[in-house]
Amino acid sequence: MLDVPHELVEHVSWLLYEHRRVRNTRWRKLGCFKQALLTLVHLRKNETFSQLGAGFGISQATAWRYVDETVDVLASWAPGLHEALVGLGEGDHVVVDGTLIPIDRIRADEPYYSQKHRKHGMNVQVIAAPDGTPLWFSRAMPGRTHDLTSARAHGIVQACLTRQILVLADRAYQGAGATFRTPYYRHREQPEHYQQYNRDHTRLRAPGERAFAQLKSWRLLRRARCSTRRIGTIVQAVHTLLTCDYSG
Repeated sequence: MLDVPHELVEHVSWLLYEHRRVRNTRWRKLGCFKQALLTLVHLRKNETFSQLGAGFGISQATAWRYVDETVDVLASWAPGLHEALVGLGEGDHVVVDGTLIPIDRIRADEPYYSQKHRKHGMNVQVIAAPDGTPLWFSRAMPGRTHDLTSARAHGIVQACLTRQILVLADRAYQGAGATFRTPYYRHREQPEHYQQYNRDHTRLRAPGERAFAQLKSWRLLRRARCSTRRIGTIVQAVHTLLTCDYSG
């Protein structure tokens, strides 16, 4: 059993069909629909490739190739940063936040260790609409990367400044300047209007947390066992699954 709509599996299978048609791919062990289902099972349930192979009657290596191919196809449909901001401008606001995708690493892998979360992982940034709909996910960076450093490296600060888009963010982004707005620090020692500002800021920013909640509903991103170089691609693939319109 897989807790995704049947229409989503069909949508992914049509993307695979088009991909195979363009590449003039010949016979495969699994058809487009079963390859789509195989990938969704892997992303949604975080089953190993040996388990997938046993369940679909293929080898572990073939399961890996099919999942890898499908993830690349889905990721190619994810929007870029500037594409995600099309239609937004002065008077609009977005929510920017960062999260850690936990990974399997040993203590010696220092670049991936986040002091904030006390675990190894990869840092991913999100730009979300005011209602929490994810507009864009960044590529993954080592877990010890600070959120503000990551936002600058991905060009989020400059892109929002260019379009004069107001950005609501948490205290990790203090010092970003531009159009970023963060809570006042130590607001209990500040006048009442500072405290009210922080309350309003939190209320407007809170829906942005839904973007990461949706992302991590795909269990693979709760504990990734893959190469760190593939996590960004997987995040983009999941973004496509979260935002694709398969109603037609």
